[in-house]
Amino acid sequence: MQKNSKIYVAGHKGLVGSALVRKLQSEGYTNFVFRSFSELDLTDQKTTADFFASEKPEYVFLAAAKVGGVLANNNFPAQFIYENLQIQNNIIHNSYLNGVKKLLFLGSSCIYPRESAQPMKEEYLLTGLLETTNEPYAIAKIAGIKMCQSYNRQYGTNFIAVMPTNLYGSGDNFDLNNSHVIPALIRKFHEGKINNAYEVEVWGTGRARREFLFVDDMADGCLFLMNNFNPTKDQNERGEIFFNLGTGIDLNIDELAGLIKKVIGFEGKIKFDHSKPDGTPQKLLDVSKINSLGWKYKIELEEGLRMAYQWYNEHAKNY
Repeated sequence: MQKNSKIYVAGHKGLVGSALVRKLQSEGYTNFVFRSFSELDLTDQKTTADFFASEKPEYVFLAAAKVGGVLANNNFPAQFIYENLQIQNNIIHNSYLNGVKKLLFLGSSCIYPRESAQPMKEEYLLTGLLETTNEPYAIAKIAGIKMCQSYNRQYGTNFIAVMPTNLYGSGDNFDLNNSHVIPALIRKFHEGKINNAYEVEVWGTGRARREFLFVDDMADGCLFLMNNFNPTKDQNERGEIFFNLGTGIDLNIDELAGLIKKVIGFEGKIKFDHSKPDGTPQKLLDVSKINSLGWKYKIELEEGLRMAYQWYNEHAKNY
């Protein structure tokens, strides 16, 4: 990408999209096109087609999605599969129709089978059953990968994808009804601290293992791939158009809760609610493929948690 290339970041106000914008701006990119949800409903075929036809972006980062934690995925499965399929279908198809030079699709590590061998390699896709609690979302993301691959094969497009591990950081969603584990725990421990609570409740047994990547590292990895990876014809045929994006390091939720408790300075106890689901037992990505190209994460978990907590403190009045 040239510094003045016209770049469309779909979902620029979300956790992922805002990090991409920060990264691109810090690297000197200047020519952006943005639309908020109120300005452009990406689930609507005609308005998305009209937008692409009039704006003609050269490069697209597809970060727009309906996302949420275990509770949201359980409560709104139809919305998760419908809205995500609509968004990516409309953007990917219209990127092809309007000659977009390159597109990067943001997926998720939940695409891999629930009982996948660990760490999870890219070739493990579609080798087993998915985790039931987020299956509709995962199926939509798998469809996005396959759509990028199919358009590359049939139309010669340059569409690639990344599968980030669990993301957190500046701009996260701290609403306890639909947030992911780190923002939920930051908020719970913060409120426990200011209320001098005796204990803070954490969902599940604490034994599930998770990997986490600070969202600015994710953005750095995405830009690296946009500028350094173009799949060959053979790679397209084999479906090798996507990369895992993570740290390659995990910990259990019990350890994570203890670390967040320490960062926030909560002095009470941690109580695990065993009646709530753990989700997938372990989700650790094999990141050797992107590491072999020369990219590696930079921000360690405790440092990232401190930055995330600082952002929450600056914006807590919004929750």
